[in-house]
Amino acid sequence: MSDRYAVMGNPIGHSKSPAIHAAFARQTGQDLSYTAILVEPGHFALAVAEFHQAGGRGLNITVPFKQEAFQLATALSGRARRAGAVNTLYWGDQDRLQGDTTDGVGLLQDLTVNHGVTIHRARVLVLGAGGAVRGVLEPLLAESPVELVIANRTVVKARQLANDFACLGNVMGCGFDELSGRFDLVINGTAAGLRGAVPPLPTTAIDGQTLCYDMMYSDEPTAFIRWAQKQGAGKTLDGLGMLVEQAAESFRIWRGVRPDTRPVITGLRAGALG
Repeated sequence: MSDRYAVMGNPIGHSKSPAIHAAFARQTGQDLSYTAILVEPGHFALAVAEFHQAGGRGLNITVPFKQEAFQLATALSGRARRAGAVNTLYWGDQDRLQGDTTDGVGLLQDLTVNHGVTIHRARVLVLGAGGAVRGVLEPLLAESPVELVIANRTVVKARQLANDFACLGNVMGCGFDELSGRFDLVINGTAAGLRGAVPPLPTTAIDGQTLCYDMMYSDEPTAFIRWAQKQGAGKTLDGLGMLVEQAAESFRIWRGVRPDTRPVITGLRAGALG
């Protein structure tokens, strides 16, 4: 019988994770199945337990259960502990439920390897102060940007998040109206795009040398990507590459081999993988 893996979330019907992991399995010769499981609010712990009792080996966790996964795990990686959220679960030694987060690795891999972006000595702006942002700050700061600014509508959240990560580099939090100067890299980690909205950025934050990256992805350019292009950003990228790269890191944790992500990203862009 194939080893069983899955992604849990709500909603989950749109997830590309089954197609991604199926492609990884074919590429690496791994015998596994990977499905998407819709979990109702309040039933996450039960769903995880039932999955494991049925022989499940590992899970990816998406909205809105990453914080619950963090609480449920009996052992956490260092990066998951700092992020306060888990997107990868698996059962390790003595059947202990292990929690990890691969979002930050996925973002960094997409930026630096897939697109050749240099973060070292760059001025970086991250939009939002929720779980999505918290999970990527440590790897971004490890690249030693000259400054990393977190901007959020609720200023106290941005400042608290900056304080939590201050030991890792030059990071500050502020409101959107406090932003000044241009940035080399702007990363949108807000959920505004779900409503077709864009964070209230000053147009002076970007110019023809700025790369704007949306951690969200869709078949059409996101609201943030459209706004950045209209403002004359030098380059724009969505989060599809991040999605595939974080999945590859989960696959490595589970199976001990890291697949080649390039053909998978290309296949998704072309609509060939679902």
